Amino acid sequence: MINSVGQSISSAIEANRLREGGKTRAASATGSTGTTASASTSASPAARMAAEGAPVDMDRIAVIKAAIASGNYPVNPSVIADRMMALDLPA
Repeated sequence: MINSVGQSISSAIEANRLREGGKTRAASATGSTGTTASASTSASPAARMAAEGAPVDMDRIAVIKAAIASGNYPVNPSVIADRMMALDLPA
């Protein structure tokens, strides 16, 4: 089934609302003003997971940043090209 323009817009608005809700809950957890904990428990588990976003391994990011800064991050142009070609899906 194809969504109408109105459905697409309402889906985008809902996604933005979930994204903003996640930011408010994160600020609330750190002591900033925002929604209360009871508001975060009223959302479905899927909505909470979507609002929180993907998990980020900050330790891994720090290791990669340090390697780039020191000039020791290995770059293999052949692997990069292969992966770029794999993304080129048929029309």
